[in-house]
Amino acid sequence: MSDVLMRLVEELNAGTVRVVDLTIPLGPDTVVIDLPPMFAPSKSVTIERISRYDDDGPAWYWNNLTLGEHTGTHFDAPIHWVTGKDVPDGTTDTIPPRKFVGPACVIDVEAAVDADPDFLLAPAGLEGWEAEHGRVPEGAWVFLRTGWSRREGKEAFLNVSEDGPHSPGFHQETSALLAHDRGVLGVGVETVGTDAGQAGGFDPPFPNHGIMHGAGKFGLASLCNLDRLPPTGAVAIAAPLKIVDGSGSPLRVIALVPA
Repeated sequence: MSDVLMRLVEELNAGTVRVVDLTIPLGPDTVVIDLPPMFAPSKSVTIERISRYDDDGPAWYWNNLTLGEHTGTHFDAPIHWVTGKDVPDGTTDTIPPRKFVGPACVIDVEAAVDADPDFLLAPAGLEGWEAEHGRVPEGAWVFLRTGWSRREGKEAFLNVSEDGPHSPGFHQETSALLAHDRGVLGVGVETVGTDAGQAGGFDPPFPNHGIMHGAGKFGLASLCNLDRLPPTGAVAIAAPLKIVDGSGSPLRVIALVPA
């Protein structure tokens, strides 16, 4: 084992590097995005028992799962969006695994979101963060810390009014800066999707999806515990299931954080 990897193991064992789980539990109560009725919906999570130390399997316990690829804490691959349909290696089974690991940049906008649930991180907000913490490095994950994961129940989490859902996200100019100028791996959010709740009415609609996936970048949604990460200095690992031709998958996102 190399000296670098041995030191990592030693620091994990000593507790000087902590592992922070950024993943919400996945089960029947997991909130799934609601689409307008003209579009096909994603199924919620169904767990069907196969056996549990009984006549169907006396010594083992296991389940069948039914769920959409984009359920709970999940990964968006480039092919998920029409702009990324022709991106090379754009499916969950073809993305090079090196791209699942990168430094985490955590931008705290909780106060702004408390005042305005439709808050969008504009380029000035990104540049202000960089003035304090340094330029977002190439190959980083950029996480938007909003506090949204603390909302309990479907109604509060989706926050739907007569004019549609209201939740924060990235301004399209910020998405373009991150994808094309900063060269990030992708972005991560605490909300149900990587676009703001009102993004269906933007011009173009759902710009973060369109920009990020068209550039071959990734998305992570329904993250939690971002308040346990420093603005910089952590490393995030987000490896989706290796689904053949997969557009995404639920996953366990973890971060290595200096204690």
